[in-house]
Amino acid sequence: MARQSISFTDPNDEWLKAQVESKEYASKSELVNDLIRQARKQQKQID
Repeated sequence: MARQSISFTDPNDEWLKAQVESKEYASKSELVNDLIRQARKQQKQID
């Protein structure tokens, strides 16, 4: 798996932290990967 370093705005970082703290996701990485999968799926449906 490729390793990346990315920066988030404060509001986005707080939202990510809240999702992880609510046990919705195990980590920010898992959440970001899920968001990308969802966006890719939407794009595929549009195409």
